[in-house]
Amino acid sequence: MINQVIIVEGRDDTRRLREVFGEIDTIETQGSAVPETILAQIETIAQTREIVILTDPDFNGERIRRKVLEVVPEAKQAFLPRSQAKPNGKGSLGVEHASAEDLRACLKNILSTDTTEVDLIPREVLMYFGLIAGPEAKHRRELLGDRLHIGYANGKQLAAKLQMFQITLSELKAAMAEIETEMA
Repeated sequence: MINQVIIVEGRDDTRRLREVFGEIDTIETQGSAVPETILAQIETIAQTREIVILTDPDFNGERIRRKVLEVVPEAKQAFLPRSQAKPNGKGSLGVEHASAEDLRACLKNILSTDTTEVDLIPREVLMYFGLIAGPEAKHRRELLGDRLHIGYANGKQLAAKLQMFQITLSELKAAMAEIETEMA
C-alpha cells in the first residue's frame, strides 16, 4: 500500500495508478498551469502526509514538478523514463501509458532532494563522459537519467540536476561505466 499522496497531471494518470495499486491518493494538477488553489492544497496536505511528484517525462511535466517543489521543497520525486511513457498509438508521453511493472519500479525508486550541498560536477567531466556537446550526448543523458532515476535533463540542466539529487562524482562514474558497458 502506498501511504504517500501522489501528484499527477490528470485523471488518466490517477485512473492508471489505481488500476495498478488499488486505492491510492492523488492530487491532479489539471495541466502545467497548476492553479494556485491546487498548489495551496498540496502545501496543506504536505504538512501531514508525504508528497511524491510523478509527472509525465516531458517539458510540461518538468514545469509542474518545479512549481510543486517551490511550495513543497521536501517533496519526494519519482521519474518515469520517456521510453516507458510512450503511447501505443498516437498521443503524447504520459504516466497513463506505463505498464504496471514500470510504475511499480518507478515508485520503488522514489528520490528526495537534500538541502546539504554537494559540489557541482564540472562541465569538463560531463564532456569527458559524452553527456554534453557530443553526437550521442542526448542518448547518454537519457540513459543516465534512467539509471540514476532522476529523469531526463538537457545539457544545460544536467549539472544542476545531479547536484539537486546529491549525485556524487563517484556515483556518476559508476553509472557511466555501466552505460558504457551497455552501449558497447
